[in-house]
Amino acid sequence: MPRTKTDRRSERRDDRRAEIIQAATEVIAERGYRGATLAAVAERVGLTQQGLMHYFPTKEALLVAVLEARDQWDMASAALHGRAWPLEVVANLVEYNATRPGIVQAFTVLVGDSVTEGHPAQDYFRRRYAWVRDGGAEALRAEYGDRLPGGLTPERAATLLAAVMDGLQVQWLLDPDAVDMPAAFRDFLALLAPPPPELGPDAARQAPPVSPSGRRPRSS
Repeated sequence: MPRTKTDRRSERRDDRRAEIIQAATEVIAERGYRGATLAAVAERVGLTQQGLMHYFPTKEALLVAVLEARDQWDMASAALHGRAWPLEVVANLVEYNATRPGIVQAFTVLVGDSVTEGHPAQDYFRRRYAWVRDGGAEALRAEYGDRLPGGLTPERAATLLAAVMDGLQVQWLLDPDAVDMPAAFRDFLALLAPPPPELGPDAARQAPPVSPSGRRPRSS
C-alpha cells in the first residue's frame, strides 16, 4: 500500500522528535540537568525555542522523552542476554549509569519533583516503577525461586531492589568520590545471596568472592 501524505508527515515528525531527543541526551551529558535548557537543545538541532516547543511544550516533557528512550535502550540491552533482567544485567546497568551522570541527575531531579500532585512526569514514573518492580521480581525469582534465602518473596524484595538502585544514585550524585555506586550495588546483591557454608571461625573471611549476580562460585 503506497504511503499517504499523512504517513510521510508522521514519519518526518517522528524522525524530528528522535533527533531532538538525541540532542537533548547529548546536551544533558555535556551540561547536566540545569544546563540542558530548551534553548540549548533547540540550537543543537537548528530550531528556534518556539519551534522545539511545537514537539515538546516543556522541559519536563522533553526530559521524560529522554528517560523513556533510555529505558527502551536499557530493556533492549537486557533482552540481548536472552531473558528479562538477569541480575548480572542489572548490575551492569548500574555500572553503565555511573558513566552518564547527566542522565542520572535528570532522572533524580524529575523523580523527586514528580511526587507533587499534577506534575507532568508523575504518570511516567508510576508506570516505570511498576514495571521495574515486576522486572526485579522476575529476575529475583529466576535467581532464587519463590523465596529468597532470607525468606522474602521476589515481589517484596523487588521493592527494595528499586529503592537501593535509586538511593545509591542520590548518594553517588552528592558525593561520587565517597560512594562507589556499582560496588555498593554488588554488596547489596551479596546480602540477598545465601550465606557461605560454615567452615570454621574464619569461614566468612576466607569465603570466595561474590559474583555480580550475588552468587558465590562453586568450589572445584
